[in-house]
Amino acid sequence: MQDLVLRRGSEQLGVLVGGVMNKIAGPTTSGTVGLVVATCPANTRLIGGGARITPAGVGSLKPIASHPTFNDSGHAFGQKAAADGETNPDSWAAVGWNGGGGDSSNTTYAYAICSGNNIDISGTTVKVRFSEASGPTSATTGQTLTVGCGQNDGKLVSGGAAISGGSVTTTNFTGPGSVGDHLNGSYPSDSGGTPVGDGTTTASYWTAFTHTGGGSSPSTYSDVWALCANDGV
Repeated sequence: MQDLVLRRGSEQLGVLVGGVMNKIAGPTTSGTVGLVVATCPANTRLIGGGARITPAGVGSLKPIASHPTFNDSGHAFGQKAAADGETNPDSWAAVGWNGGGGDSSNTTYAYAICSGNNIDISGTTVKVRFSEASGPTSATTGQTLTVGCGQNDGKLVSGGAAISGGSVTTTNFTGPGSVGDHLNGSYPSDSGGTPVGDGTTTASYWTAFTHTGGGSSPSTYSDVWALCANDGV
């Protein structure tokens, strides 16, 4: 990933933003997940991330989670997501979901967006805000779930979302109740879940939009994260 470089004249002062990518083979069989974690370098801050899955020609293969986590034993090295109120996550997890497309060299990618090197992060805190709710469980239904940065949390810098088997911050990630489930949206929004418009500078909420397939989906949950950065100013 390309770095954004801070310069003073011809002098390079530091890299403002950089990124890390990691990938795994899979998921290979129907109803299985493939979770991969990308971790920011030491002395940087995670400020966002993303997910991707290939090949695009397998129609039932899709990402169902993209969220902050920690590369430590307490979070099972990324298998458990960052919880509400935790600070300074260092990693981003991506989860691929196989709806029955078999194995066509399936690959899941995670991307972590990190503050750059030579930038003093000692006064900056990134706080996690997280919410989980049951549903959607009925066939062909959608659900939105929104979480926001509190008054003392700082500014929204990014967020994540998932459709899952629930309890994603306390147990290793499990898939939702149906192979046809989708994570349809993960985006900055207002408090009601409406996406913000182009050029908005005051967004403080993040929304997940999830959807079931053609069948019922018992024991399915929606999850959403907001990352809020406070530089102490």
